[in-house]
Amino acid sequence: MPSFSGFHNMTRWFYNLLLHVLLPFILLRLYWRGRRAPGYRENRLQRFGMAPGLPSGGLVVHAVSLGETLASQPLVNALLKDYPELPLTVTNTTATGAERTRALWSGKVAQCFLPYDFPWAVRTFLNRARPRLFIVMETELWPNLLHELKQRGIPVLLANARLSERSARGYGRVSGLTRPMLQCLSMLAAQDADTARRFGGLGMPESRTTVTGSLKFDLTLPDNLEERAAALREAWRLTGRPVWVAASTHEGEDAVVLEVFRQVRLRFPELLLILVPRHPERFDRMADLLQKQDWRYVRRSLQQPVAADTQVLLGDSVGELLLWLTLADVAFVGGSLVGVGGHNPLEPAALSVPVLTGPVMFNFQQITDTLIQAGALVQASDALELQARLTEWLSAPEQARAAGAAGARVVADNRGALSRHMALVSRLLSEGGRA
Repeated sequence: MPSFSGFHNMTRWFYNLLLHVLLPFILLRLYWRGRRAPGYRENRLQRFGMAPGLPSGGLVVHAVSLGETLASQPLVNALLKDYPELPLTVTNTTATGAERTRALWSGKVAQCFLPYDFPWAVRTFLNRARPRLFIVMETELWPNLLHELKQRGIPVLLANARLSERSARGYGRVSGLTRPMLQCLSMLAAQDADTARRFGGLGMPESRTTVTGSLKFDLTLPDNLEERAAALREAWRLTGRPVWVAASTHEGEDAVVLEVFRQVRLRFPELLLILVPRHPERFDRMADLLQKQDWRYVRRSLQQPVAADTQVLLGDSVGELLLWLTLADVAFVGGSLVGVGGHNPLEPAALSVPVLTGPVMFNFQQITDTLIQAGALVQASDALELQARLTEWLSAPEQARAAGAAGARVVADNRGALSRHMALVSRLLSEGGRA
């Protein structure tokens, strides 16, 4: 019978074989996405570890996409403040994450795409970056990357870790890759006890696991946010006009949101919908949909102002969601009417906006449950209930404001994950990778 290490090596050998078999298709997908989204045409060589000009000997934070980038914001800001002598690189996988990283920290951090998990690409990247500490946000685990970091004695912190029951089952089906990956982690900072338990069941040592809470509760709101929102309220004459923000919607949700909006407007004809698709490559398709359905709409990307007869503002810009939520009377969080698993409901909650979601919120289940218990969030089972709950809050603005205030209290009461993460960073830097 082969030893565990032998089984691991064999499993990773097959994994690497599969990666190289898929290489032509990976290149084709990268080319195809680049045709539809310009961000994927940029810096293609970075996808294979070739990132000239990267600072070395510092810190690397890997934030996959837009959501992880926003979640990493308090941590990155704290690292910049507490370790100014260490160069900081933020890596991303998606173009939206990269764009947001550059917008948040231009001139303060280096940004590049994390290479695909080919052994030679990972080695090329690490030869350039030579980090003292590698921080991975949430659940972005790659076998070759983690193996190479372990081989080089570079400590790895899985920060703000979250793992749903569904994802745990998926990792469990490839235990030959999962268990060795987890053994490569120096420390796992879990958002909640359920996540810690699930990772433990997959092979993460309890001695290297701690429950820190979620960094999302420590989100930082821009100082001028209310000032910018007030200027738009005046310019667009929104005072007294109800606003519903549908945030981070996915394919299959927009039509549902628009039908709910159509029905609710029968009772509230002044209602303005701010529709914010999750992915920029869908912006033009959403404009086409609004055109086909004869909505009177404007596009933010064209700097078109909202007029008295405007029914929909298409939020086809990146980095302005918090601004739209500041204008909202009620928010809907997307990814929850389809199988995506939902997006972060804490952003509207932090802004005292009552939150509606669909039934699928497994990515943020504990946060969702906490907000539900506080009366700050309602999870609708279908479009009809979504319509009913939206109508209810628009009909009773005092009740909606009370729900929003409850959400803000939940966010305030659960802050503190940042300080616990920074203590782990200090410990790992001082230990130099010893597990």
